[in-house]
Amino acid sequence: MTESTKLSQAELDQLLGFVSDTDQPIPYMQRTRDWYLGLGYGDPYRWAHYNHAPFTPLTMPLSKTCVTIVTTAAPFKPDQGNQWPGSIYNSGAKFFTVYSADTNKEHDLRVSHVAVDRKHTSMEDCNTWYPLPALKELARDKIVGSIAPFFYGAPTNRSQRHTIEVDAPEILKRCLADGVEAVVLVPNCPVCHQTLSLIARHLEAGGIPTVLMGCAKDIVEHCAVPRFLFSDFPLGNAAGKPHDRASQRLTLELAFKVLASAVTAQTTVQSPLRWSASGEWKLDYANIERVSPADLLKLKQEFDKGKELAQSVRDQQLASVFRNLAEDHPAISQIMVTLALPNPRRRLRSRR
Repeated sequence: MTESTKLSQAELDQLLGFVSDTDQPIPYMQRTRDWYLGLGYGDPYRWAHYNHAPFTPLTMPLSKTCVTIVTTAAPFKPDQGNQWPGSIYNSGAKFFTVYSADTNKEHDLRVSHVAVDRKHTSMEDCNTWYPLPALKELARDKIVGSIAPFFYGAPTNRSQRHTIEVDAPEILKRCLADGVEAVVLVPNCPVCHQTLSLIARHLEAGGIPTVLMGCAKDIVEHCAVPRFLFSDFPLGNAAGKPHDRASQRLTLELAFKVLASAVTAQTTVQSPLRWSASGEWKLDYANIERVSPADLLKLKQEFDKGKELAQSVRDQQLASVFRNLAEDHPAISQIMVTLALPNPRRRLRSRR
């Protein structure tokens, strides 16, 4: 080949069928570190990191197994601000304690309270983050044995200690009480992926097999989960593509195949589905290089305001829980004093 006929790198890539080097799983941990440093916050976040994972084999056929879902999506509450498709991040819609919800009823779950990819997904189809309808199809077709009476909501918490010591044990307790024999966990934002990875580890250590369906590969594998179905989709679409029931069913079926077939912990399987022909969308999420200084300042102001609102909502929700407990437990009243929460005993005395 002469110099004049030598192929350019782009031509050679096309000839050999190469794809762009950017078309690989988004490095969310590095992106978020760079993002918050760019916003002016120091002390980068320490992501949970393990080099091993507990593992509980599925001991019965999937067709005879009672399964449920753990989600980080929040029940829609009209008084908590904009939670509609396309809404901006709404910290006021967060929840801070584990919830249970009846699997025999319809539920309106939203993801406006977490950092999903708002540019590349519309947030219109809750089936992309809440796969209960697809799970009911699999139960109808005898692919899974039954669905537990409740699914569970896990609060997204940056404090790994709180997740490990409070929320994970609570979800395990509820699973055991409800006869759950296997769990599918469906996270949304980067921290959601860490939260549900930690909960999956706790459930497995407690004897319940799990599979996590997610889009943040680096975070989940850094935390070391027993089983992981990775979909290379924008955050908020761990259960399949929006308005694509075939994609949603296939994604859930693949997750159950991973659940049933894995022979060792830290098993990752990647879905064959692609979000789009191009991987250009992966360059946008939390990419500090694509934001102007003026927009960065505006984002920081919005983030600070959101933090204040989230802290207020958290204090109100936790105070309500503590008030109920403190009526019968004096030690809880002391904890509330330490946390500077309203003391119900003082309130009761003032009423008298």
